[in-house]
Amino acid sequence: MEELKIDFEKVNGLVPAIIQDANTNKVLMLGYMNEEALKQTQNTGKVTFFSRTKQRLWTKGETSGNFLIVIDILLDCDQDTLLIKVEPVGPVCHTGADTCFKEDNKSKTAFIDHLRSIIKDRKNNPSDQSYTASLFAKGINKVAQKVGEEAVEIVIEAKDDNKELFMGEAADLLFHYLVLLEAKSYELDEVMEVLIERHKE
Repeated sequence: MEELKIDFEKVNGLVPAIIQDANTNKVLMLGYMNEEALKQTQNTGKVTFFSRTKQRLWTKGETSGNFLIVIDILLDCDQDTLLIKVEPVGPVCHTGADTCFKEDNKSKTAFIDHLRSIIKDRKNNPSDQSYTASLFAKGINKVAQKVGEEAVEIVIEAKDDNKELFMGEAADLLFHYLVLLEAKSYELDEVMEVLIERHKE
């Protein structure tokens, strides 16, 4: 993780830290960090704030066990606000809610962007151990064929009542579809643009 150059004196020793779920992109809460809290967060991998009411360092989850596991820390353009991407362990708010803004945080669709980045990396930096890289190596016809095979398999599973098997085939189809988009050098956002335009009609 690169060194963050924050001028703590400029902000009276405290910077706001926006906490965002790395998998859902949902904003979970806002806290404040001094230099010591930031260092502890970086060293432990668990978000630690400076509590303005208790006037001490406070690791989120120290009493509840609902820690915020750090995935990435970003600094804004003015170098006085942090965006911390996390994986929350349990509810974030002390009320038991998913977020401190009373929003639901169950959606996992943002993980698709992470998966897309992995697929892109397998294409650009292939390895012999990677199934995805082996698909790219076999060419567009093989990738397209796999999408067709998975589509047929999900149709077959749709006729039965086994959720586990259906979900497995649904995941396979979505994964191979994303591989096909990458093989064609198309972005999922381009597909979204088509759907958005259709929705306007």
